[in-house]
Amino acid sequence: MPRESYNVRVLRKKALTSLRVGVSTFNGLDDDGRTTVVLLSLQHAFEMLLKAILESRKDATVFDKQTQRSITLEKAINRCRQLDEVKLSESEAGVIRHLDTMRDAEQHWHLIVDEGMLFHSARSTVTLFDDLLQRAFDDSLSNHIPLRILPISAEPPLALDILVDREFERVADLLKPGRKATAEAQARVRTLLAAEAVADPDAAEVRETDVRRVVRGVRDGKNREQIFPKLTGYTSEITGSGITVEVRLAKEGALPVTYTNNPDADTASIRIVDLEKKFYMGPYDLAKRAGISRNYSLALRRHLGIDNDDDNFSHLFRLGNTNRLRYSDNALQAMKKTLDKIDMERVWQSHRTIPWNKRTKAPPCNQPGCILPKQISKLDRD
Repeated sequence: MPRESYNVRVLRKKALTSLRVGVSTFNGLDDDGRTTVVLLSLQHAFEMLLKAILESRKDATVFDKQTQRSITLEKAINRCRQLDEVKLSESEAGVIRHLDTMRDAEQHWHLIVDEGMLFHSARSTVTLFDDLLQRAFDDSLSNHIPLRILPISAEPPLALDILVDREFERVADLLKPGRKATAEAQARVRTLLAAEAVADPDAAEVRETDVRRVVRGVRDGKNREQIFPKLTGYTSEITGSGITVEVRLAKEGALPVTYTNNPDADTASIRIVDLEKKFYMGPYDLAKRAGISRNYSLALRRHLGIDNDDDNFSHLFRLGNTNRLRYSDNALQAMKKTLDKIDMERVWQSHRTIPWNKRTKAPPCNQPGCILPKQISKLDRD
């Protein structure tokens, strides 16, 4: 059972307060600003809950060491995913990112959220909030709010794939020649783009470039699978009925995410990705998060070929004459998974005399200039 410090109690109270505001507004009679308040409140509820979970652990922190400010929601998600006792899954992280992406688009510009999609987000939020509250604090949401204020919809809840297909058809209808409804169609496209965050963390940002790309694809007659391939295979598991309904995200063989610089690729399905957000860890930070020394981390990266993978694990950023190799969460997860299966000392002995990498043009180790173990820390820099 995690410790209950003053900070933890304050953050949990803020989370529950925001959740109550969000679901009460969802069920309210006033439509003015309803979507905005619901999304802002529910997103804030999750941010406070995740930070309460981190604050309750001795080996976790909610502050960034460089800026000395509280971390973002995305960083809180990533850190909670590394806590074994919380076990925040990929699909659960997707629920939070989806909500946060819609909130960001609505707060800083605007979007149109179908009522069924808004209910799906609100209800899945409440379900996941209750799950995390029980896993992290052995507490239940029913101890804090009555069932009568939970999100209620006049129509039966629909699975995510059905909601996405229905909204895509509406967008296609709005973009038919002569309709003059491009602005409304773009507002609905932003919601569909936000839904991609359930499948890909790198899609957790709605860019106008992507909005225009989708509009062009729809006008060219492309189908939903071509324009939103990341959502293929994602649906929802809906259990219960009435005020006791539960909504959880489910994955059924979704297409893998790929990156390309091919100018002849189908641009309808290509989304701009902020690589600095995906590859945010330097080699020192990666070693620390993996819980091993820098030298062991270097050997393990060589063993797994992480430094030579430019699509999934690592990316080389070129800034003038400076090159920096950065790593993603996929690299960290691959290293942690491998550490449980191998003898790290043997890996170190096998890889410690291999040249740093091809970029340094280091000579083979049977020639003068071979990289010795004591020199590795000088080469393995952020």
